[in-house]
Amino acid sequence: MDLHWLKPLLGRPSPFTTVYLDATRTGANADAEAADRWRAVRRSLERDGASAGVLDDIAELVSVPTGVRGPHGRVVVADAEGVVVDRVLSEPPAQSYAVFGPAPALLPAVRAADETVTYLLVAVDRNGADLTWAAGGTVRTEGGPETETVDGGHDDVHKTREGGLDRRSQTRAEDSWGRNAEAVAAVLDKRVAERSPDLVLITGDVRAVSLVRDAVGQPTRELLVDVPGGGRGEGLKKGSFEARVAEALAAVRKQRSDAVLDRFREAQGRGGGAVTALDDVIEVLRRGQVAELVLHVDALTSGLADRTLWVGPEPLQVATSATDLASIGVTGGAEEMDANVALVRAALGQDAGLTFAEDGTVDLVDGIGAVLRWSDDSTPSEAVPTQSADQARLRSVV
Repeated sequence: MDLHWLKPLLGRPSPFTTVYLDATRTGANADAEAADRWRAVRRSLERDGASAGVLDDIAELVSVPTGVRGPHGRVVVADAEGVVVDRVLSEPPAQSYAVFGPAPALLPAVRAADETVTYLLVAVDRNGADLTWAAGGTVRTEGGPETETVDGGHDDVHKTREGGLDRRSQTRAEDSWGRNAEAVAAVLDKRVAERSPDLVLITGDVRAVSLVRDAVGQPTRELLVDVPGGGRGEGLKKGSFEARVAEALAAVRKQRSDAVLDRFREAQGRGGGAVTALDDVIEVLRRGQVAELVLHVDALTSGLADRTLWVGPEPLQVATSATDLASIGVTGGAEEMDANVALVRAALGQDAGLTFAEDGTVDLVDGIGAVLRWSDDSTPSEAVPTQSADQARLRSVV
């Protein structure tokens, strides 16, 4: 999973205020209920000593709806100066809460954001299409999902049933269908190139769907998934269609995770290209070797949740103790930090991603591993027990 949306937090002045809200607004009392959730969170932050000015900034922000329909959450992170991150989460937290301290509480946001898929829904008919963007983590406060209408411009789209001259009408109609599909495909290709969605869902008239699929370029075609049951008209069975959309999104999440975990398993099998155990992962993180950090799904509640690490001013300056940190040349600005925060911070510092692993999918010591960009003779190895964590590796595989 890409963590780029968290990068603005690097190097920002502490303290940090991290807010996780149930941002769902449904029913007649939706606005009042949302305001109550924020007031309860604000009271807890005031007791912890958060700045009134920062809390006022957050209050102004969260008073405006996200523009996302249905149940969802929102994470807002502010530093000493104001709000830095405002992000929609695909699932609301079980209970709205906040954390005030020297570092932002990142892992819950990362875990929730792992479920987010940015996608474009394309509803087509023989005249054109409606292109609707899913939030994909972005807050849209302009009144709902962002939709663009494409008018093909060719309106001779109806065939007649019989008669010699009517064959020409049929030909003209089919030609109009094709031209309208080409117009939709051209806009679709442009939007995919501009905004790089994870997925493009296409639905609507069966013939129009086929024509658009044939007309788009290869980059778009690779992202296209047909979802029957939707369209531009009224009277659609929204429940069954939304269920099919949910299935398509779940398949993308699984594919995204499986791709990383397959790389991890293959690298472990080769004895190089991946490491596990906390000490070895710290070593490759501070050398900038990590392409993808892999954490067990229970990282929030067990194992690493109770650990702390020592960090320096720079993200890659991370160690298990102050002495170890000093040994890599960090002589000032050292501080102790929750392991979860320190590890995500180090991953961000080298543009690494993060993937969560379920039980039984990969072998992780200490609930952590990493897929590497590169390795050399000094890189911790899974093949020969020479590293500091090797005895633990042989005893304790999660």
